[in-house]
Amino acid sequence: MGLHPLDGYLLDGTPSKVAAIAAVLADRSPDPRAQPFYRALESLGARAADEALLALRLVLAGRIPTDDAVVAVRTVRNRAHAGEPGAREEFLRAVGSTPG
Repeated sequence: MGLHPLDGYLLDGTPSKVAAIAAVLADRSPDPRAQPFYRALESLGARAADEALLALRLVLAGRIPTDDAVVAVRTVRNRAHAGEPGAREEFLRAVGSTPG
């Protein structure tokens, strides 16, 4: 299984933010909690904060994007960016993905 486009962008910068947002908007979840994020992405595009993308990613994984949850996933993403061993896998577990 490959990375979700948001995971690829948030972890590796690939695809680009614009492409990741386009992919998310092209394949929308029916989850009512995701709808405000989609509207914001339509309005803001790449100007949307990465934190909003992290929150949306939690919603898409079936999780509730509480402030604590978003801060936690942002922290582990930052650790992954810093090259901390195991942080990438921890991020993927937090958002319900498996490395692919």
